[in-house]
Amino acid sequence: MGFEHGGAIIGAKLREHGVRHIFTLCGGHISPILTGAEAAGIKVVDVRHEASAAFAADATSRMTGVPGVAAVTAGPGVTNTITAVKNAQMAQSPLVVLGGATATILKGRGSLQDIDQLALMEPLTKWAASVKTVNALGPMIDRAFEVAMAGTPGPVFLEIPVDLLYPEEIVKGWYLAESGAEKMKGAAGIALRTALKAHMARIFHAPYVPVTDMLPSREELGAIGATVFKDNSRQAFKAIESARKPVLVIGGQALVNMTPSQGRELADAVESLGIPTFLGGSARGLLGRFSQQQFRHKRSAALREADVVLVAGFPFDFRLGYGRKINKKATLISVNLNAEALRKNRRPDIAIQSHPGHFLIDMSRRSKTDRDNWLSWFGQLREREDTRDAEIAAKGEPADELVNPVNVFLALEEVMEDDSVLVVDGGDFVATGAYILRPRRPMSWLDPGVFGTLGVGGGFALGAACARPDAEIWLIWGDGSSAYSLAEYDTFIRHGFAPIALIGTDASWAQIAREQVDILGTPLGTELRRTDYQDVARGYGGEGILVTEESQIEDALTRAKALAREGKPVVINVHLATSDFRKGSISI
Repeated sequence: MGFEHGGAIIGAKLREHGVRHIFTLCGGHISPILTGAEAAGIKVVDVRHEASAAFAADATSRMTGVPGVAAVTAGPGVTNTITAVKNAQMAQSPLVVLGGATATILKGRGSLQDIDQLALMEPLTKWAASVKTVNALGPMIDRAFEVAMAGTPGPVFLEIPVDLLYPEEIVKGWYLAESGAEKMKGAAGIALRTALKAHMARIFHAPYVPVTDMLPSREELGAIGATVFKDNSRQAFKAIESARKPVLVIGGQALVNMTPSQGRELADAVESLGIPTFLGGSARGLLGRFSQQQFRHKRSAALREADVVLVAGFPFDFRLGYGRKINKKATLISVNLNAEALRKNRRPDIAIQSHPGHFLIDMSRRSKTDRDNWLSWFGQLREREDTRDAEIAAKGEPADELVNPVNVFLALEEVMEDDSVLVVDGGDFVATGAYILRPRRPMSWLDPGVFGTLGVGGGFALGAACARPDAEIWLIWGDGSSAYSLAEYDTFIRHGFAPIALIGTDASWAQIAREQVDILGTPLGTELRRTDYQDVARGYGGEGILVTEESQIEDALTRAKALAREGKPVVINVHLATSDFRKGSISI
C-alpha cells in the first residue's frame, strides 16, 4: 500500500495495533502524525498541556489493555511529558510516546527546539530510539508496541524527525530553499545539490535494516501476557490449599495488558479461589462493590497473623512496610513480572516470575481450596472490617461550619452509578475518600500509583472518558492538585466529555501541613486560598456548583449527575471543615 507521507504510515500502524485515540498538543514537528491518525479513523484528542496527553494515554492503557499513545512536539513538548512518562514507568503502564524532532539533516546544528531528547527519555523508558528513515517508521512502531507490552510493561519513546513525516517533494523543496542550493552556482552548488539528493534518497528510499543493538532482545523482554507455569507454582498451590489463615494481596500489575473481558475473567478466578483478598492501586474494584471476600481495612493486622500470604503484582515497598508487615513465620509467595521486585526488601519463600493476573487465573483452574477451613479466619477479618466501617461512619458527625469530608464521600458512595470510574488526584482529601468509596468493577479506579504524582487528574479523566464513553466519570481532586490540570475542562468541552470533578477545598496542602505544623510549628508553603474553582469550570465552558454546607451535598451530587448525563462537565467545589481523620498518616 502506498502512503502520501510518513504521518499516514504511522496512522495506519497505530490503527493496526488497536489504537482508537491519540492524545496530543499540536506542534509543527508532528502535524502529519495527527492528520495521518485521523485519516486512519483514530480520534485525535488535543489537550492543554503535554503532561495531560501522556496521562490520558496511560489511563486508556490501564482500561483497555492496548498501549496508550501520545504525540508531542519537539523540545519542550517532549520535556513536558517527563513526569507523566516516569509515572507510567513506575506504574508499569505500557505507553508509546511519539516525539517530534528537527529534520535529520539539521540534527545538532542549532535548529529550533533541537535537544538531545533520547538522553532525557532513556532512563524513563524501556526503549528510546530515533527513527532514521521513512521505511523504518512502520517496523519501529511495531517494535515499540512489542517492547511496551512485553515482560514488565512500561513506556517507550520514539523520536520522529519532521522530514520523515512530510511528502518527499515538499521536503525536497525545503532542503533546497533552506540551504540556498537552488541559487548556488558553480562546483559548490553542484556538490551541495548532490549531497542533498543523496541524503533524500537515503531517508526516503533506503530499505529498513533493523539495528539489533538498539533493541531490547525478546529474551530480555519475556513473552507478552504469558503465564509461566513452573514447579514452584505447585508449591504455591499446596501452601494455599493447606493454609488456615491465607491472605491474597493483589496489585495493579495483575491487570496490566489485560482487556476488560480478561479483567472480568481474573475477578471470577479470584472469587473461585475464595482467599481473603486485599486490593491495591489500580486493582481496586476488581471484585466489585460488595464482595464478601474482599477486605479494605486492617490489612497490616491480617498480614501479621496470616500463615500463608500470596502477593500478586505488588512489590514489597512502603505500602507493605517493605515486607516487614508480613508475618515472618508465614509462607510468603510472591508473583511478579519483574525479577528484581520479586525479592526486593523481603525474600519470599516461593518466588514466581509470571504475569500475576494470568497466574491467578491458572491457579483457579488447577488448585482446589476448601473455604470451610477458612470460616473462622473470615469471621475474624469480617468483624474487624465491620468495626472499622462503623468507626468511619461515626466520624461523619456534621461540622459546626462548612463540610465534614467524611460526609462528602459517604454521600457519594450512595449515588455513584454501577458503571462509575473513579479518578483520584490529591493528598488528604483523596486518601479520605479511599477509605470510603468502593469502586464498582474492574479497571474502574485510576490513581497515579507508587510515584504519588499530583496532576494526573485531568489527563486520567480524559483517558477514562475515551475508554468508557458511557460511564459516569468521577474525578476526586484536592484543591491543590486540581490546579495542575483544571484547564483540561476546556478539552472536555471541545471533545464532548462530561466528567464530574469533586474538589475538596480546605485552602491548604493539608497532607503536608498536617505533619509540618505539628513538628516544625509553621504552615509555611502549605497555605492556599478558598478559590472559586466552580467559576473556573464555568469560564472554560463547564458547569460549577459551590457547596459550603452539609445540607447542600445531596442536591449538588444529584444535580451534577444530571448535568453530566446532558453532556456537561461539572466541578463541585466543596468547602471543607478542618478534620483530624487522617492525622499521622503521611508517607515519606
